[in-house]
Amino acid sequence: MKGYLVIENGKIYKGSVFGAKGERFGELIFNTSMTGYQEIIYDPSYKGQIVVMTYPLIGNYGINSQDIESYKIHLEGFVIREKSRIFSNWRAEKSIEELFEENGIIGIEDVDTRKITEMIRDQGAMKAGIFTGEHDLKEMLIKVRNSQSIVGIDLVKEVIKKEPYYWNKEGKYKVVVIDCGVKYNILRLLKKFNLKVLVYPANIDYKEIEKEKPDGILISNGPGDPEPLNYIIKNVSNLIEKYPIFGICLGHQILGQVFGGKTYKLKFGHHGANHPVKDLKTGKIYITVQNHGFCVDINTIKDPNIEMTHINLNDYTLEGIEHKKLPVFSVQFHPENAPGPRDAEYLFEKFYKYIENAKKN
Repeated sequence: MKGYLVIENGKIYKGSVFGAKGERFGELIFNTSMTGYQEIIYDPSYKGQIVVMTYPLIGNYGINSQDIESYKIHLEGFVIREKSRIFSNWRAEKSIEELFEENGIIGIEDVDTRKITEMIRDQGAMKAGIFTGEHDLKEMLIKVRNSQSIVGIDLVKEVIKKEPYYWNKEGKYKVVVIDCGVKYNILRLLKKFNLKVLVYPANIDYKEIEKEKPDGILISNGPGDPEPLNYIIKNVSNLIEKYPIFGICLGHQILGQVFGGKTYKLKFGHHGANHPVKDLKTGKIYITVQNHGFCVDINTIKDPNIEMTHINLNDYTLEGIEHKKLPVFSVQFHPENAPGPRDAEYLFEKFYKYIENAKKN
């Protein structure tokens, strides 16, 4: 079936659609990962966004039930150069087209993803829509321009589960994960480090978390603009001096605001598995997985106990902070990978040691 990718700047691309039918709207961004399309599709941080894959061939190794990163797909649409007509992998269970049909997701192929990526890079992330079938071009553009921006709205409530649940009931210490749109590999790695993992929705009252008497708290990744999330900032503010805390991506932005910092929107965000980050304490450079459209402005954090620990070597934006006195730290990138390099998994070991030291003291 033919369809259209329509962008708010007036650009319209005709292609072939697959998966569901209808129309979907979202912020158009690009991801530079060469592999891991399944994990990208299942990442809750893409709620409200249409993802353009820069790698030209997608779908060649199919979809399996082991590599999902959330209980459902949250992204709004998927744009690729070419969908593989066959898939081959010993774990593969279905095609990407079957996955999209089952989950009501629209994909579009046979469009110039290189040109679209260059346009986003030059003009910034923009509102867009994917339409299946024939439509009036002017009407499609009006719908796109009238669609909702992700700026200033709370997307976290749209991706989290309503009730707490245990990911892992056995472990040396208990960690409560504040779920803002958590990726499952974060939970898998906590289990790997022999931690009991209890997941709480981000909108639960902090007193409910305290009742569990956790040994540590992890604030997860999640979608959208961090500024409207006052209820999460308030909860974390009431927990900050009581437990070792580790923030990842949106969790990092939450902690930045807890310490008085401001956030701002990046031109086209960081989305991919090849972003160089420098650890300022060790001088080591790590290749990291990233997926965010907003950033914490380090110059707005007035707390003298907060120090910058990591920096992005592409644009020198803030990638990590740590408290000088409290066992609290966070990073903007994704140390849990899935997909991407595993360079930064050492941060989970650091979190474990913070918990262990807190228990000794």
